[in-house]
Amino acid sequence: MSLNNKGKCTNIYENGYISFIPAIYTIEVSVCLCEVPEPDKELVEKYEAMKSVFYKRLMNAYSKVQAAVGPMTESLGQGQGQAAKDYIEELQGNPKFLSAVKIGSGLAQEAAPLVDKARMAGLGLYGHYVRPHVGTYLDEAITSIKVYLDKVLPAED
Repeated sequence: MSLNNKGKCTNIYENGYISFIPAIYTIEVSVCLCEVPEPDKELVEKYEAMKSVFYKRLMNAYSKVQAAVGPMTESLGQGQGQAAKDYIEELQGNPKFLSAVKIGSGLAQEAAPLVDKARMAGLGLYGHYVRPHVGTYLDEAITSIKVYLDKVLPAED
């Protein structure tokens, strides 16, 4: 209960004080959510090493597929192979295609810092909130999976 400026007793619900309190809590929560913890240097190094090995595995797999498919493409009929080559050459000369490639590469260059920032924020959140609870299990799982990946999809020949 409180007195308004006319000396009349009013309820706090009528004056809107109750809606003010949740607004303050909402602001505090949103400010806390904006503060993302920085990832540990060890976690970033581990992530970068795993990413490097992953890309090496992909490149190795691509080279194996290319080596396996190469002889098959050469054995295709000259008509089909020549038609594909002509289409690719025509596409490379098309100004619409060239402008789309230029726009795509520009967007990729512009998005790279944002992707790195998002990646670091994700690593920071993982390191602060998730890693203490599941970090050892995830590390053991990755280590056991690496054994099979080295057999099926090695990083190097």
